[in-house]
Amino acid sequence: MLPEAVPAPRTQRRETRSTCCYCGIGCGVVIESGPGTDGRDAILGVRGDETHPANFGRLCSKGATLHLSAAPEVYAQARAATPEVRTARDRPRQPCGWDAALDLVAGRLEGIVRAHGPDALGIYVSGQLLTEDYYVFNKLAKGLVGTNNIDTNSRLCMSSAVAGYKRTLGADAPPCCYDDLDHAGTVFVAGANPAFAHPVLYRRLEEARRRNPRMRLVVADPRRTDTAEGADLHLPLAPGSDVALFLGMLAVMLAEDLVARDYVAAHTSGFAELEALATQWPVDRAAAECGLPGDDIAAAARWFAQGPTLSLYCQGLNQSSSGTDKNAALIHLHLATAQIGRPGAGPFSLTGQPNAMGGREVGGMANLLSAHRDLASERDRAEVAALWGLPSVPARPGRTAVEMFEAAAAGEIRALWIACTNPAQSLPDQRMVRRALERAEFVVVQDAYIGTATAPYADVLLPASGWGEKDGTVTNSERRISRVRAAVPGYADSREDWRIARDVAVRLEARLRPGRPSLFPYASAEQVWNEHRESTRGRDLDITGLSYAMLEAEGPQQWPLPQGAREGLARLYADGRFATADGRARFVASAPRAPAEPVDRHYPFALTGGRLRDQWHGMSRTGTVPQLFGHAPEPTLDLHPADAARIGVGDGDFVYATSRRASQVMRVRRDPGLRPGSVFAAMHWGEEWVGGRGSHAAALGINALTSPALDPASRQPELKHTAVKLLRAELPWQWVVAGYPRDPDWLALQRRLSATFADYAYASCVPFGRERSGLAWRVAAHAPVDGTRVREIEALFGIDRGALSYNDPRRASTRRLRIEDGRLAALSLAGDVSAYGWLLEYLEGGVPVGALGRLLLLPSRSPPKAHRPRGRTVCTCIGVGEQAIGDWLQAHPLAADEALAGLQAELRCGTACGSCVPELRRLVRERECAA
Repeated sequence: MLPEAVPAPRTQRRETRSTCCYCGIGCGVVIESGPGTDGRDAILGVRGDETHPANFGRLCSKGATLHLSAAPEVYAQARAATPEVRTARDRPRQPCGWDAALDLVAGRLEGIVRAHGPDALGIYVSGQLLTEDYYVFNKLAKGLVGTNNIDTNSRLCMSSAVAGYKRTLGADAPPCCYDDLDHAGTVFVAGANPAFAHPVLYRRLEEARRRNPRMRLVVADPRRTDTAEGADLHLPLAPGSDVALFLGMLAVMLAEDLVARDYVAAHTSGFAELEALATQWPVDRAAAECGLPGDDIAAAARWFAQGPTLSLYCQGLNQSSSGTDKNAALIHLHLATAQIGRPGAGPFSLTGQPNAMGGREVGGMANLLSAHRDLASERDRAEVAALWGLPSVPARPGRTAVEMFEAAAAGEIRALWIACTNPAQSLPDQRMVRRALERAEFVVVQDAYIGTATAPYADVLLPASGWGEKDGTVTNSERRISRVRAAVPGYADSREDWRIARDVAVRLEARLRPGRPSLFPYASAEQVWNEHRESTRGRDLDITGLSYAMLEAEGPQQWPLPQGAREGLARLYADGRFATADGRARFVASAPRAPAEPVDRHYPFALTGGRLRDQWHGMSRTGTVPQLFGHAPEPTLDLHPADAARIGVGDGDFVYATSRRASQVMRVRRDPGLRPGSVFAAMHWGEEWVGGRGSHAAALGINALTSPALDPASRQPELKHTAVKLLRAELPWQWVVAGYPRDPDWLALQRRLSATFADYAYASCVPFGRERSGLAWRVAAHAPVDGTRVREIEALFGIDRGALSYNDPRRASTRRLRIEDGRLAALSLAGDVSAYGWLLEYLEGGVPVGALGRLLLLPSRSPPKAHRPRGRTVCTCIGVGEQAIGDWLQAHPLAADEALAGLQAELRCGTACGSCVPELRRLVRERECAA
């Protein structure tokens, strides 16, 4: 076996430059580390790297709290610490040494491959892996085992963008850069909410608009998001009607002679067919299909054609059964108006994960090979085989993400190896996913976190190193490669992902290729990366001129950067030559298609998903930082007030949201920014956070409802459109418990409580707090819960003795409060929970309550007169709530810009990461409108 390099513990405080592990902006961070509270080397702080060209020191609310998610007391509860194995499905896993665990994995995989063939193995990896991790996994699957059944959760977010670029421009290469924001005349945002999902880039857009007041911002989105709120023109199109919108805009450009005919003739092909299709979609037809005013579509088309126009798009286009068509239709507008290859212009796909681009670069998807090679190409397969020293690599297409789990559920894939992702939360049609995990003969889960929904299905759990513990590279949305550096040793007995994959591969080689030279002779991440670099020679992403040494000396670099070049290329296609066989970009006419699951009289609402501002994916990392829940403190289903009135519900009421696959009870939040007929739920709310029995069976979180329908070209699932019906849930008995648990290991308690969700019609359990970590547990049921269960849960929060209490047996209503040092420390309200809102504010705020006495037991929504409501947290970094902002605005009737500056100066909200600035602007505008 190859020797492991184990760094010695370091004791002095120091700084390490690295890269954020959240979205695809690729922000540089400076990690401060040193002795932690447990005496071991720990991450103590983080700030933005002022020298990094992606963010110049800015961080969003998630990135700014990375050190809190890495605190020793958090890791002690959340991290996978040592390998665990089980010998039978009905037995719990037991701790195990690395050698024994790796031997077991290699032996079981060998047995399954020999008995059922290479395609009996499926490997599901993640856009949060480093490029070096991805490369080893890809080589293990396609080079050693001989299967293309390796795919990534990037399939859920970026594969339609990949297919759209390749269909039109010839290569998976975003042609733009972040600097284009400073040169754009129009920024066209489609199916994206960068104010929430890419906040640092949105800060840059805000600054560009301040410098250039003539810049126009157009946002096409069914919801009036914070991004749409700040737009010059918001196009709230009907869900799924994007292609019709883009064809309508092209029809306007044709009618008003705004098409760049000379450019189209010189540099493209296929325009005649697209022109014929666009003439069938005049603006009045497109307006009817999209539910938009025709004048707004025409205005958007004119601004787009005038340019320079930069389009920003993300999951609203990608996560669709016609996602490739939507991407291509938007790129068509750029080609038709020559808005590409020059400063401020181009179609810019915003990557969802920190290294989804890097995974695509090394071919870590079921239809790709290294360096953007196509698995379907015999020539490309031969090049990779020669690079790896093999006679061939498999030609048979691999199973993509959803297809992989469908095959496992059908018994065709016998072994699943899941690394750095949580399919039991994130994939659509969760009942099918659970069948797959249960039916697979052997499941390996390789993860840094122990509490994911997927972890219980693991026969072998392999603890992986996490952020701040790994060494390698990532590529961001603008094709910029950045170094990721380890600031501290791996937690407990964890190991880097590429090392784990390598060590399994070496063991498999001894069984499958005895006596032959190893395919995995790597002793460092740099050696892996150097092999990847050589695979790019002569390709569109050629990085043969780049090295770890150059990244160390000169900082992050964009590709392509071939041998001999001094720097990478910021913009592609400036010469009008594209990455196609004839050098011409392609127009591919595709008519609008309805969603795979259109709404009808049985399922009349269109459910769409998206991100919360302060949360990330399944929240295995952000969910360990209670203050990140302040902005969205509990799971909700958002619907338009008119729809809420129609089904008879208000804020806080419960509804059954039911699709053709599952049902989930959710609390209602009315949102006038939604289109009537549309509902929204954040993608993050899996069964770890919300659950219950639904209308007929145990609910599995919001993704249990979503559709597994796939785009035929990209194989990306249609997560953005699910037909659902809503029914008011009559759950007359409620129970809430909130407080600071007696056991400080609150994450373990949260997992313990979430395991009981199925005992109730509805249940949720989420953290809260800033200086201390608390939990809020909510239950809704048809009848009161057994008193023994109530007392058991209350005891976990220390409400079992010395509590201030009130009991009304006739109404099954009780209120019990734990007071410590004159402050509220925990509460339990059953039956009538109307006082929960203001009591929770007392609890969170640590306000002395001794003088209130039994007034705290009032069963009323109205708090005592002495109470000052705080409202929802707007500024997560500083901890400023809605009420304080509203009070300040009431006392200072200033113009918008002056009011924002005053809020920042006096309350300090919006002065740290700035993620709340769009909401602050909205609150200022609402105050102006009210006045």
